[in-house]
Amino acid sequence: MDKKTEAVIFDWAGTTVDYGCFAPVQAFTEVFKEFGIEPTIEEVRKPMGMLKIDHIRTMLSMERIQNLWREKYGKPSTEEDVQKMYTIYEKMLLSVLDQFAEVKPKVIETMESLRKHGIKIGSTTGYTDKMMEIVTKKAKENGYEPDAWFSPDAVHQKGRPYPYMIFKNMETLEVTSVEHVIKVGDTISDIKEGKNAGVLSVAVLEGSSEMGLSQKEYEALSEEEKQDLCEKTKQNFLEAGADYVIRDMSDLLGIVSL
Repeated sequence: MDKKTEAVIFDWAGTTVDYGCFAPVQAFTEVFKEFGIEPTIEEVRKPMGMLKIDHIRTMLSMERIQNLWREKYGKPSTEEDVQKMYTIYEKMLLSVLDQFAEVKPKVIETMESLRKHGIKIGSTTGYTDKMMEIVTKKAKENGYEPDAWFSPDAVHQKGRPYPYMIFKNMETLEVTSVEHVIKVGDTISDIKEGKNAGVLSVAVLEGSSEMGLSQKEYEALSEEEKQDLCEKTKQNFLEAGADYVIRDMSDLLGIVSL
């Protein structure tokens, strides 16, 4: 960046906490199973980063899932089905969120470095305020606390890929221009949110939802396998419009303009 970075706005699950973004994946999978549909991991992860009710709508509109739904119920899914599924999803997610707020490697050290240079830390999420009450409390206990956070509840449910949560962060953090902001996330929705806001859009590879591996699974790979997977995931982010793709959070310090 040519101009000094004033704020970095991070996503939550898969970016700063919950390596591999497993809390929502687990809950989405279980909800669909309750309705007699077994989704694939690819189907569950594709809409990741969206407002959670939109995520359910998107999954239900997928051709394979649509067909399975018609076979089972004899008609297409309706908005009433979406609302029923979301009610169950929310309960499931709220019951497990506190188990998925562990801070990812190199996040706390990176935040400390950014703050030393006077850079403010914002954040956006696909979680609701109710969900974030649990996540922020647990993350703080684990050493991570941004200066601001906003959920889709703060922007009339216009979550990602809309840019409004980023603008709310900018207002609260008193940032002078989108030219002084970096958005960091681990999903295609994060990248689109950043691009729609006109800020620098950065994707993180290790521990991302897009990669979809737990820390144990990732660390079990050979260096060559890690490299191949990172390259493949990187291409997905670049195709979505990412300005930069970093391997882990420590690489962010090479992008910020001090």
